[in-house]
Amino acid sequence: MSVELAPLGALDAAPALPTDGGAGAASIGRRSAGVFAAAFRRPGLALAAVWVALVGIAAIAPALLTSRSPLATETSVKLQSPSMEHWFGTDQSRRDPYTRRVYGAQVSLQAAALAVAVGLVVGGAIGLVAGFARGVVDDVLMRVVDVVLAIPALMLSLALITVLGFGTVNVALAVGIANVAACSRIMRSEVLRVRQSVYVEAAHSGGARWSRVLLRHVLPNSVGPVLVLAALEFGVAILTVSSLSFLGYGAQPPTPEWGSLVAGGRDFLRDSWWLTTMPGLVVAATVLAANRISRALDDRYAS
Repeated sequence: MSVELAPLGALDAAPALPTDGGAGAASIGRRSAGVFAAAFRRPGLALAAVWVALVGIAAIAPALLTSRSPLATETSVKLQSPSMEHWFGTDQSRRDPYTRRVYGAQVSLQAAALAVAVGLVVGGAIGLVAGFARGVVDDVLMRVVDVVLAIPALMLSLALITVLGFGTVNVALAVGIANVAACSRIMRSEVLRVRQSVYVEAAHSGGARWSRVLLRHVLPNSVGPVLVLAALEFGVAILTVSSLSFLGYGAQPPTPEWGSLVAGGRDFLRDSWWLTTMPGLVVAATVLAANRISRALDDRYAS
C-alpha cells in the first residue's frame, strides 16, 4: 500500500480553520442585538437609563457637557429666555443656568448617594440583627423603628438638621437617618424568610458559628430587596435633599445645587419662568428615571 503525500502548494492553499475571534465577534453581535431589542421592547427603561447616565456624567465630568464655568458672568445677557446659545436662558446675575445645573448634579447626587448609603448600611444592620436574633432584641429594635416610622420623613430630617446644623453633608445625613427605618423593615422581613431555609438549618446542624451563618448564608440571600429599595430611595433622596436646599438648609449660594437653584429663581417666576421650571424639570426627570430603574430591578428580582 502506498501513501501519496500532498504537495506543499496544496497545503498552503488549504482553507483556514475558523478561529475563536470569529465566534467571539458573533457572540458580541448577538449580545448587542439583544440589548437593542430589549431597548425597543422597553423604551421607557432605556430612556431612564440614558438620562441617569447623562446625570452621572454631569456629576463626574461636567466639563464634557459644558465649556462654561458655573460662576462666570456675561455682560448684556441678564434674564434672557432660552436660546441655542443659552439652553436654559440666563439668570439675574448674568450666569448660564444650564452650566449651573450641570455642575449642580455633583452636589445633589453626592448628597443623595450619602443619604442612601447611611440608610442602607444602618438600616440593613438593624434589620439583619433584629431578624436573626429574634426575641427581646427584635422587639426592642422594631419598637424603635415603629416610632421613627410614625414621624414624617421630612419633619424628622428638619429636626435632625436643627441638631446637626446647615450644609449639604448634614442634610444628607439627616435624610439618610430618616430612611433607616424603611430599610431595616425590609431587611428584617427578608432575614425572617431566609433563616427558615433548608441551607441555613443545614449550616446550623453542621456546627457552623452563628457569625458565619449570618454573613455567609443569611446576608447574601436577604440583601436583594433592600438594594431595590435603595434604588427607589435614591430618587426620593434627590427630591428630599432638593426640597431641604430649596428651604435654605443645604448648599449656600453661589454653590450650584438643584434645590437652591429652584429657590433662586422664585422671585422672578412671573417674567423669567425658566429659572425655576428648568431645574424643576431636571429634578423631576431624575427622580422618575430612578423610580423606573428601581421598578425594573424589582421585576427582575421577583421573577
